Amino acid sequence: VVLKIIKHYQEEGQGNEVVQGVLLGLVVDDRLEITNCFPFPQHTEDDADFDEVQYQMEMMRSLRHVNIDHLHVGWYQSTYYGSFVTRALLDSQFSYQHAIEESVVLIYDPIKTAQGSLSLKAYRLTPKLMEVCKEKDFSPEALKKANIAYENMFEEVPIVIKNSYLINVMLWELEKKSAVADRHELLSLASSNHLGKSLQLLMDRVDEMSQDIVKYNTYLRNVSKQQQQKHQYQQRRQQENIQRQSRGEPPLPEEDINKLFKPPQPPPRMESLLIAGQIITYCQNIKEFNAQNLGKLFMAQALQDYNN
Repeated sequence: VVLKIIKHYQEEGQGNEVVQGVLLGLVVDDRLEITNCFPFPQHTEDDADFDEVQYQMEMMRSLRHVNIDHLHVGWYQSTYYGSFVTRALLDSQFSYQHAIEESVVLIYDPIKTAQGSLSLKAYRLTPKLMEVCKEKDFSPEALKKANIAYENMFEEVPIVIKNSYLINVMLWELEKKSAVADRHELLSLASSNHLGKSLQLLMDRVDEMSQDIVKYNTYLRNVSKQQQQKHQYQQRRQQENIQRQSRGEPPLPEEDINKLFKPPQPPPRMESLLIAGQIITYCQNIKEFNAQNLGKLFMAQALQDYNN
């Protein structure tokens, strides 16, 4: 499955283009075993009649005919410098998890993998976030009531990759045949471009967060201004009723003040939470790049001392 995901990205993923696909498998005791996958086909605007759901059903039906695991257990997606914490991923995972409870999303990072270690993580939405998504109320009050922060939006599921014994033997043979000189390339400090790109993406997300904060502050000012207008209106009516009472006239009829002063619509806060989560992801990437460079420096120095 891992090799299929990597192959899918190498064949169709270019730069920041994201590739996606379906995960197939079965639930065994308390484990979700992912044993097969197939990609979503790339289609252009000319393929307006293409039905992805029908395509998936036909693929699973074909796999069942040849006795291959065909149960739908989630989906996978590649990521560009860790840019996967988005509203699209949230909506897609909610749809999968709502329909198939054990569904997961596998996130494959080809850039980190190119640095020398496989980057593959599995995520699910937490029960708290599932309840909020079912209600479709992402107002500040609803998120505060549900006690939702980015830390309790996603839960990472540990991954164990299993190979057959024949594949393990083949990998061991390849390890013995690989030249020592080729391994030294892993000690190259060629991650400065990746570090710069991650910093640029981090700054872009910080700018977006700043814009969201401005929108929220504007909303708070409008609420405060409207409260003052309500208070002034009520005071005027109260004074007018006192004057009418002194003249022996009946008081003014009661009015629904909420109809006269419609409260401003609060901006949705889910996007801000996702942006905050993406900022955390970029910070972790930068930290890992720095740690890798530091480790490579120590290894390169140790190798030089050994050669001397």
